[in-house]
Amino acid sequence: MTQPDTARSATAAPTAPQDTPLSIAHGAAPAAGPSAGLLTRFVEWTARSPEAPAVLDGAHTWTYRQIDAAADEMADALRGRVGPGDLVGVCLDRSAALVVSAVALARLGAVYLPLGPRPGERRVQAVTEDLNVVCLIGEPGLLPSRYRTADSLALPLPSAGANAPDGAVAAFAEPATGARSAPAGAFYAVLTSGSTGRPKAVAVAEDALGTLLDWYRTETGLAPGDRQSLLIGVAFDPHLLELWAGLTSGAALVPAPDEVRWDSDVLSAWWRTAAVTVAIAATPMVEPLLDRPWPADLTLRHLFAGGDRMRRRPGADVTTTVHNAYGPAEATVLATTFAMRGTDTQAGEESAPPIGGPVPGVTVVVTDADGRPVARGTEGELRLGGRCLALGYLDPGLTADRFTAPPEGVALPGVDRLYRTGDRVRMRDDGRLEFLGRLDDQVKVSGVRIEPAEVEAAFEQDPAVRSAVVVAPRTPDGRARLVAYVRPAAGAAPTADGLLPAVRAWLPEQAVPSDVRIVGSFPLDANGKVDRGELTRRATGENSAEGPATPCDAATPGERLVLGAVRDLLARPEITLADNFTSAGGTSLVAARLLAAIQRDGGVRLRAPELLRQPDLRAVAALVDARRAPLSAAGA
Repeated sequence: MTQPDTARSATAAPTAPQDTPLSIAHGAAPAAGPSAGLLTRFVEWTARSPEAPAVLDGAHTWTYRQIDAAADEMADALRGRVGPGDLVGVCLDRSAALVVSAVALARLGAVYLPLGPRPGERRVQAVTEDLNVVCLIGEPGLLPSRYRTADSLALPLPSAGANAPDGAVAAFAEPATGARSAPAGAFYAVLTSGSTGRPKAVAVAEDALGTLLDWYRTETGLAPGDRQSLLIGVAFDPHLLELWAGLTSGAALVPAPDEVRWDSDVLSAWWRTAAVTVAIAATPMVEPLLDRPWPADLTLRHLFAGGDRMRRRPGADVTTTVHNAYGPAEATVLATTFAMRGTDTQAGEESAPPIGGPVPGVTVVVTDADGRPVARGTEGELRLGGRCLALGYLDPGLTADRFTAPPEGVALPGVDRLYRTGDRVRMRDDGRLEFLGRLDDQVKVSGVRIEPAEVEAAFEQDPAVRSAVVVAPRTPDGRARLVAYVRPAAGAAPTADGLLPAVRAWLPEQAVPSDVRIVGSFPLDANGKVDRGELTRRATGENSAEGPATPCDAATPGERLVLGAVRDLLARPEITLADNFTSAGGTSLVAARLLAAIQRDGGVRLRAPELLRQPDLRAVAALVDARRAPLSAAGA
């Protein structure tokens, strides 16, 4: 895509008395009136090219006619039990079954609530206590226990493909008293981290997503013959952009096998073999590709990277337009972008690119603490307005707190409210935004926004825990990680290994701390509050009184490589070869970085499943040594 040029796509900013422009920018005006309905566009493409591929999953192909017919059949099965405005939790992975479900629920006017194929038992319990979820759709054996024994209805969903369910049902359970329903006009809802310890649900209207899709199709040229990846985890809102981008453009959706999400080399190889032309991926998966020679022979024209701060620009060899994208769920997936190409004069610079300017229908305002716009070049909080905004949270109190009226006396055409992102930014003279960090305690870990309070609440569910404090120190290369300090309840003796399994049931993978420390007390500041700064300093320093563990003198090259890489990636020098990678805090994105480090420094190519099924790091190192031996012999 072409990065919005302020002179072309943003109206002139009002000025302060000293003729200093204010930090306000408007994206290009979208088409007047509401965007065309997403379902309407899908039906039009089905009528125009019924035999064109809508989903390509390995050897399996579903045409637009087949997806349309399957969605009709599913809608007929649910009709009478699921109706307009009903929240439906979808517990499916990236597959034709997911695509059919999205179309069927749109046909019924139901509100699509993506939860992912294996939602944590307690997380779903909290969600269904707070929200009036009419039913969950998923594979029976993977649904939470309350829904495995509930009244269920078998669904005629596709069962072929890499991530396909082995049969699917709609499981109905009685909602909790006082559970909240979706607001009128909601098309989908997604969960975000909540400071109360429970996830928040954000509801988005069809027009907001439709306006974004109008821009996305224009920028990418997505059309029949193209292949749009279906790669993002289903619990996160960018997957809605992927899914409906394909279905509303006549292009084919290509679901990614699960191992693709763990390894950037596997990802680029999959882009090639699947002939993907437009893709969305998490920034931590894209950056390792930018650190190496760009893969040859890719058909990929556009790559959107988001969810975390990008720290470098593509090199001159990159043949794909890489978009540094920014946007919270409360502003419908994507609010600003910055396009980068290998032909740019700044190509290859190892410096953080800006997050760019607003897309059509979006107004960006950088404000002071009182909500007043600041002069360009001044740091402040980013607020977003326009057609991009979500309807709000399902909790009206939360909506009133975060969605506020525009400041008086400031002309913001078409903006009747602004969303406070809590992100600290600076607007440059050209109207583009530089991302500087968070204003509050919320942090991003592997591209997912995390409220430390939610993580603390998950630990405090355990009767062995009196209280917990979670901090987010940064690794030397700037990545945030979570460290939990836990005070035991009287007479209890919890351990990190004993606490983490229950915590994982409450939280998404990225919110599980990489380090858990049992302490007798917390340091306090002068006001008697927990000194989080001191805890962060402790987490940044040595992780144990004995100092970092070191491999013995007889450690093999593989052991030194694996242990050193894991310690660096998790910023935990006390990890030993006896530790299990996942139990030590390894996540999917950390695994991707570890695999890249092993290949870079050891010349050995491991696959994600090989890493994950090893009992400990010593076994991983043994694999590395075994693979290195033939290489060493060949070079002797």
